[in-house]
Amino acid sequence: MIRETVSVIVPCFNEERTIGLLLDALAGQTFPAEATEVLISDGRSTDRTRDVIRRWAEARAFPRVAVVDNPERNIPAALNRAIEASSGSIVIRLDAHCVPNPDYIERCAATLDAGTAENVGGRWDIRADGNGWQARSIAAAAASPIGAGDAKYRYSEAAGFVDTVPFGAFRRETLDRFGGYDESLLSNEDYDLNARIRSAGGKVFFDPAIRSVYFARRSFSSLGKQYFRYGYWKVAMLEKAPKSLRWRQLLPPLFVLGVLLLALMSLFWAEARALLLLTGIFYLGALLFVSIRSAGKKDDLGLIVGMPIAVSIMHFCWGGGFLFHAARRLFRRPRGGKAENAG
Repeated sequence: MIRETVSVIVPCFNEERTIGLLLDALAGQTFPAEATEVLISDGRSTDRTRDVIRRWAEARAFPRVAVVDNPERNIPAALNRAIEASSGSIVIRLDAHCVPNPDYIERCAATLDAGTAENVGGRWDIRADGNGWQARSIAAAAASPIGAGDAKYRYSEAAGFVDTVPFGAFRRETLDRFGGYDESLLSNEDYDLNARIRSAGGKVFFDPAIRSVYFARRSFSSLGKQYFRYGYWKVAMLEKAPKSLRWRQLLPPLFVLGVLLLALMSLFWAEARALLLLTGIFYLGALLFVSIRSAGKKDDLGLIVGMPIAVSIMHFCWGGGFLFHAARRLFRRPRGGKAENAG
C-alpha cells in the first residue's frame, strides 16, 4: 500500500470555466483523499475562479483545498508559492485547464516509489476547449507531430526516459535540492527544471499510462500569444543551459529566418522569388496533407482549413518569439541582472 502524502499544486489565473472540472477529477482519484492536499496558486483572478473554488470546497468533503495568493501573477512564482505552502512528501504539478485520469496520482506516486526517476509524467490527451472551429483546429494541431514536434507526451505510447514531461511529479527533496522553479523565466520553467535535474545526473521518465486531458487554446489569437511567449523565453532558458538545446528546437526559428531572408532577397532577385514560392508550396502542401488525413480520421472537414492555420501560427510565432528575443539580446547592451519581461 502506498503510504505517501501528496500535494497537488496548480498555477491559476481566470480559470472559472475549467477549475471545477479539475477539482472534480481530483476528488475522484484512486489515491486516498485523506493523504492528498490541493493548493491552487491564484494570480488574483478577476473572474469567478475563487468563488468557484470556495463553493466547490464547501459542497465537498475533500480534506484540504486551499488557495495560495500569487501577487506576481506568473507561473513559476505561482508554483514556488504553492510548494512553500505544501506539506506532502510528493509534489505533483497540474494545470487548471486539465483533467487527470482517476489513477493519475496513484501512478505518479508508484513510479516515484519505484525509484525510476526524479521526475515522472505522462501523456496528454489533447481536447478542444469548446466546439468552435478554431478550438477544434488548435487541438488537432497540438496533438499532431507536425505541430508538436517530437514532444512524446502529446502522442507517444512508449514509456522511457525523456527531456521533459508535462506538469511533473517530484519528491519534495528533489524540489528542495534544485531550488524549485526559476522565477526569472516567465515560460519554459518546467523544461529548465528538468534540464537542471538531467545535468546533475537525474532522470525524467515518461509513462503513457499516466494520463490527463488537456484543453488546448480556444482561439488563434490566444494560440499565437502562447507560442510567441514559448519561443521568446526559450532564449533566456538556453542562456542558462545551452547544453539542453535540441536540434528540433532550432527548426522553427531557422525556418522563420529563412523565409524572412528569402522575402527580403525576392525584392531584388527573381531566383529568390522562385525559391520563396517553392518553399511556400512545399510547406502548404505538407500542412494540407496532414490536415486532410486528420480531417478524415476525425470526420471534421473544417480541419482542412483550420489545422494549417493553427500549425503555421505555432511555427511562426514560436520561431518569431525566439528570433525577437535573440535579437534583443544581441543588439542591446546588458543592464544589471534584472530579468526581462515579455509583456
